Amino acid sequence: MDYEHFVVAAARVVEFTGVFVLLLGALIATLAFARRLVRRISLQDAYHALRADLGRAILLGLEFLVIADIIGTVAIEPTLQNLGVLAVIVAIRTLLSFALELEVSGRWPWQRPAPQSPASRPD
Repeated sequence: MDYEHFVVAAARVVEFTGVFVLLLGALIATLAFARRLVRRISLQDAYHALRADLGRAILLGLEFLVIADIIGTVAIEPTLQNLGVLAVIVAIRTLLSFALELEVSGRWPWQRPAPQSPASRPD
């Protein structure tokens, strides 16, 4: 197997992993949502937790997809046009990641989390 075939195969594996993470994350988030409803957690709280879980799955899946794009674009044919397309794809996915992070955690990625009070800390 030559270098180009190896890199294409590696990009495909990482891309498949990203899609798998998205699907598995959606399934797990849906099951967790159903479990919350069975435990009589309010619909509003269960819904917000579902959105947060889905957001985390999307964030992780996007990271894998960005890696696959970088491998496929830069390692195979690093022309100026391909690098420009990669830059646009990465910029869009980065903005989407920032928006999802803000939605999930309520803060920007570079902000520190608010300190927890002793009563709100999980045991």
